[in-house]
Amino acid sequence: MRKLIVVNIMSLDGYYEGPGKNVMVMPMDGAFDAYNLERMQDADTVLLGGHSYRMFSSFWPAMATHPDASPTNREFSQLYNLVEKVAVSNGLTLEESAPWRDTTTIIGGNHVYDEIAALKRTPGKDIVMYGSRILWNDLLAHGLIDELHFMVGNVVLGGGTPIFIEPIAYNDPKIKLRHIDTRKFEGSENVIMQYNVEYMS
Repeated sequence: MRKLIVVNIMSLDGYYEGPGKNVMVMPMDGAFDAYNLERMQDADTVLLGGHSYRMFSSFWPAMATHPDASPTNREFSQLYNLVEKVAVSNGLTLEESAPWRDTTTIIGGNHVYDEIAALKRTPGKDIVMYGSRILWNDLLAHGLIDELHFMVGNVVLGGGTPIFIEPIAYNDPKIKLRHIDTRKFEGSENVIMQYNVEYMS
């Protein structure tokens, strides 16, 4: 069974983005870029919600050869352009997916959970999710997320979009978050927190 891993950055007070949906308030430094690349290197499929797909496909393809991009971001872009991408959307079309058209599959409708469960059963490396907060929260509620990897930044926003849609209590009878690892990065105040998701019967 392939693992479905969520990778997101969050503020110290638990926000996915700041007021006005401003993501640029997050400390997306070199450590953040390096960790995203690490996860991409261990994956062969990226799963995205429609909004995140549109946003990333308008930015990342050109970074492969952009003179101002860091070596880390150029390598990330090169891998992103080649990896299989699965977009969950009822509105996105392949015509909108250029320049990722040849590596993109769009799924939607009433069988999304079954299709993602089937994808996890296929041979391969990890399936990774970047961004896509609404989608991964929904998949978490349906028992399909295996690991949560949160880069916690040294910012306190005091408002914005909470990273979780539904709370998970320490004694929740349906789901447990088990700590896997915590990592620090030289020259960065960001910390990676990794959790395994256990679904209780």
